[in-house]
Formats: sequence, C-alpha cells, structure tokens
Amino acid sequence: MSRPALAVVVTAALGCASCAPLMKLPSGAGTPIADGAEALKQATTACRAVSTITAEIAVTGSIGGRGLRARLLAGLAAPARARLEAVAPFGPPLFFFVARDGDATLLLPRDDRVLEHGRPEAVLEAVAAVPLDAEGLRVVLTGCALAPDAAHARQLGDDWRVVPDGERDLYLHRDSGPAGWRIVAAVHHESSTPAWRAEYVEFSAAAGSSGLPRTVRLESVGSNRFDLRLILSQVEINARLDDGAFTIQVPATATPITLPELRTAGPLGR
Repeated sequence: MSRPALAVVVTAALGCASCAPLMKLPSGAGTPIADGAEALKQATTACRAVSTITAEIAVTGSIGGRGLRARLLAGLAAPARARLEAVAPFGPPLFFFVARDGDATLLLPRDDRVLEHGRPEAVLEAVAAVPLDAEGLRVVLTGCALAPDAAHARQLGDDWRVVPDGERDLYLHRDSGPAGWRIVAAVHHESSTPAWRAEYVEFSAAAGSSGLPRTVRLESVGSNRFDLRLILSQVEINARLDDGAFTIQVPATATPITLPELRTAGPLGR
C-alpha cells in the first residue's frame, strides 16, 4: 500500500490537540435513585428525535501516540447505517466507509484497494482505533442512549446520575441553567475491547440541532490507543438519505485489502 497516500492526514504532533484533561467523573458505588427515568428522558430529548444526521467533522488528536488531523464528511441513519468520507487537502478522498447493519465496505481510492463485507466495528477500529459499528457511531456522535436501564440508575451527589446502558455507563449531569440533565460522558467497558470513554463538553444551540453535542472527545482508558477530539459543524438533522448514500461503487480495478493489512497501515495511521 502506498505510504504517501496514507500519510496525508497524519501529521507530526505539534502539540496535543486533545491535551485538555478529561472531565473528573464522580466515583463510588452511589445509591439507587428513583428519578433515573425522568433524568434520562430529559437528557435524551434532543437525540431521540434524530433519525438521520449529516455533518462535517474536524478530527484532531492522536492514535497510538501519533498526532493527526483529519476532516470527515459523515452521514448516519437509524437504526444502523453510516457513511464516512475522509477528505484530503488535495486530490481524491483518502477513504470511503459505508456500513449497513452488520456489513461494511472500505474503499481507498488513492491506492485502488477495497475491503468488502467486513464487520463495521472491526473495520472502523482498524481505520481509526475506535471500535464502533454504525449504530454505535450514531449514538456516540449524538450523545444518546442505546439500551438504558433507568431502573438501576444511581445517584452520585445531587447533580450526578449514572445509568447502565448495555456495556457502558452513562454519566448524567444536571446543569444549573435551563438545559437541565445532560449526558456528559459514556464509559465503555465492552468485554471484547479495552475500556474507553466518550465525553461531551459543548452543546449546540443552533436551530435544528439544539441540545446535541458539538464537541465529542473519545479516549482509551489507561493507554495511548486513541485520544480524539471531534468538532461537528454543518449539522443537518433528519434530512432524507436514500440507499445510494450507503453504497460504494467499487472500481473493477480495485484489489482487496485484508483487515490485518488495514490495521498495519490504516488511513488514520496506526
């Protein structure tokens, strides 16, 4: 695979793009609380209304200790469809990634190589180190819940609630302003991957996307696997996305690339 083509978005680290410390989350077992469902409902009002989302995403940070900058164009649709395009400063895109349910395709136009019928979470992890399928990507970018268990919500102080959500814990914080409860962090502890967390520090006030996160921080726990800051702009909610948006026309000349090869020399630089 051509190294120059893969190096376009990988830059020497001129300083940590995500070097601000992570939010200090409350610790301890907490105590059961009866208002978990109401707090969760308030915290997810905006994101539960999202059926599709398109956005431009500026990515800065590091993967495996290597600094990077990238610009992605994203389109996501419930329940489990995703499209990502890595835009290069010049020339064709670095990659196209599409996922429909449990099937993903990744095309590298500059190298004329393709990976077809991969598991979305495995392909995205190989490309950007973050193990997310299409549904998980939409949930993380919109700061939402997937399968919350509000009946087992816990209180950690007056202004914090923790709600189990499958193989992750949602941290809800009560804002002193009119926003009320918000999901500000999600700690992932899936059995198949090392722990990592998503954090939300800024929320949009723009019409149509009000209440949705504008800045998302993704960081692995206890390692330098990834530390990424995603800033969403040009956000459009619930626009029509037809099937063609989640399909890639693979050139007849494209040669296959394996998942191990992609992990070794992925477009965002392993």
